[in-house]
Amino acid sequence: MPTNSATIRRFEEVRERVAEAAARGGTDPGRVILVAVTKNASISQVRELIEHGHMDFGESRMQHFIQFEAQVADFLDRHQELGGRGGTMPESVRWHFIGHLQRNKVRKILPATTLIHSVDSLRLAEEIQACPGRREGTKTQVLIQVNTAGEKGKFGIAPPATSHLIDQIADLPDIRVRGLMCMAPKLDDPGTLKAIFDRTREIFEEIKKSGAAGDQFNILSMGMSGDYEQALECGANVVRVGTAIFGEPTGDSGEPVPAGDLLSE
Repeated sequence: MPTNSATIRRFEEVRERVAEAAARGGTDPGRVILVAVTKNASISQVRELIEHGHMDFGESRMQHFIQFEAQVADFLDRHQELGGRGGTMPESVRWHFIGHLQRNKVRKILPATTLIHSVDSLRLAEEIQACPGRREGTKTQVLIQVNTAGEKGKFGIAPPATSHLIDQIADLPDIRVRGLMCMAPKLDDPGTLKAIFDRTREIFEEIKKSGAAGDQFNILSMGMSGDYEQALECGANVVRVGTAIFGEPTGDSGEPVPAGDLLSE
């Protein structure tokens, strides 16, 4: 297992930074989920991380999600056939869909997705509810994407409407709202960035305190490669990191230690 590869070295550096930033934000580092975003990764890099023990992966592009999920499933199956688990390698991985999800694409990703980060309308939630691809006896776990920065043309619900949307989704029996997701704009001003993350945290805490979303409303997904440390300092417990782990895009990304346990609670 190539534990000294560039990908693993970057991954370990990110994990160390995550732990330090989470501690500064008052969050137990062991409760933070680091989602490795595969948008610009090669399948060999993804396999490396799995062999290293990582199990949370995220994707924003539909076709890439479908390809990588299938290839990873095949990789894990072959590993089992050759003798099962070895070392720190997990038996399975958890896929997070983090991009905009069109209603007519729900059935393509639902069976394989552990957590959908980007629900921002009742119509999308209703489509998820109606989808026949759900694992029998399970609820689909989702986050509400909030456009805290108020960016025009960007996805996400407006902050004042967040609680109402959660109340509406509560009537859908097969969906469980686990928390909020915020995608901050790329900014050079750390003060403005902090204000966006702080406001999202405030909304999260208000909803959690109200009890409207139930006792499993405990996930705050904020922060990517360029700002995950600031997000953690503001209370995030899920971060979505791609480039800082897999490196800058090289043109070959189309090749067809578990962090936290929030998703099992």
